[in-house]
Amino acid sequence: MGRPDVVIVSNRGPLSFTRDDRGELVTTRGGGGLVSSLGPAVAGTGATWVATAVSAADREATADGAVEAEGFRLRSLAIERDVYKQYYDVVANATLWFMHHNLFDLARRPRIDRRWRQAWRSFEDVNRAFAEAVADEAGEGATVLVHDYHLPLVGGFLAELRPDLRAAHFHHVPFCEPTALGTLPDDVALALLEGLCGHGACGFQSRRWAAAFEACCHARGVTAPPTFVAPAAPSVEELLSVAHSPACEAELAHLEEQVGDCSLLVRVDRIELSKNLLRGFLAFEELLHTEPAWRERVVFAAFVYPSRIELADYLAYRSEVEGLVERINNTWSTPSWTPILLDTSDSFVRSVAALRRYDVLLVNPVRDGLNLVAKEGAIVNERHGVVALSREAGVWDEVGEACLELNPFDLAGTAEALATGLSMGMAERMERASRLHDLAEQGSPEDWLRRQLRAAGTPGR
Repeated sequence: MGRPDVVIVSNRGPLSFTRDDRGELVTTRGGGGLVSSLGPAVAGTGATWVATAVSAADREATADGAVEAEGFRLRSLAIERDVYKQYYDVVANATLWFMHHNLFDLARRPRIDRRWRQAWRSFEDVNRAFAEAVADEAGEGATVLVHDYHLPLVGGFLAELRPDLRAAHFHHVPFCEPTALGTLPDDVALALLEGLCGHGACGFQSRRWAAAFEACCHARGVTAPPTFVAPAAPSVEELLSVAHSPACEAELAHLEEQVGDCSLLVRVDRIELSKNLLRGFLAFEELLHTEPAWRERVVFAAFVYPSRIELADYLAYRSEVEGLVERINNTWSTPSWTPILLDTSDSFVRSVAALRRYDVLLVNPVRDGLNLVAKEGAIVNERHGVVALSREAGVWDEVGEACLELNPFDLAGTAEALATGLSMGMAERMERASRLHDLAEQGSPEDWLRRQLRAAGTPGR
């Protein structure tokens, strides 16, 4: 097989490997929003996807080079475990993620010490390893699409190694404002921006995030590359296939048994600090306080699954979420009604079943690059459901006109929005749901891929 003319680069790949009961390697489609959005467009195209080999099975499966399965050609990087943890846990997740989402408790974090500096060197090393792998894989004049905040330095290294390549970077999460960038040491902040500017173009989910990147470049005296805005889109075909599957029907039937005649409030999220779970549950309790008529008439089903369990902040957050739900249920439950159903298992089929059934969908992040759940819910919902959406989610720019607007920090306002959504008349519900459905179905993974290729300067796209 010849060298590919398109290379996709991301921390997590489109395939994962495990061993079955007989000890044989089994291939499955990888998880995460990037794979679900870009995977359907890339599968079977002949492109190569470069990613890390996370598990021991991943390393074994790809030890002899690139593998082909599920329509993908995957080149995996086996990175030494301690180096990977410093790159991924310390810098990418505990620093850059917190910075871009405005999550730092500035009285305590970040703490830039000699250990952090060592982690930053590992971060540089991993980004360089990705660039070297791409340089080795890509054909002459190939297009390289680098994805997300884990790999901002790849473009700069690639420009040195393979100046013939056309590279674009796509930033899935928000981009911070200049003040937040100032939490990094000056040399690190500059390296971050110059690495991104090494790409021929930088893409974002929202114009807000592109403007923030440009403002950071201006504040640091760096010339920004062309930017483009290309919100990700779910695969409607794959989503509806899951929604209409026997497994999803069984999950929906089980949910109906639990909910009975009650209205259903739903959220589907990772247990992630930026997703604002605690305020969502507190707002629901506020609703029970201020609108007694809804007691025993509404159930809040929260399908939330663990995230970044290696980080102490996330373990503590999960404990706080579970403790709060337990307190609210202990306070308000009756013999025939449990107000909150908390499910922390990672089941996409179960989540899709909940999205089919909601009367109100709560999406209230404090800050989010996009948020596909707001689109996915609108596509599969069967009850003219209303979406209560944070204006701090990037997807607000696309679908906000058909949603109930939330200030994610305003508990009382969120409770009022929930009451509005639950009591909304059918005519308005139908009108909003129809408009939201149309907005959510605009674009496709294929469109998203084409926009990235065009931004990178690929001819004929």
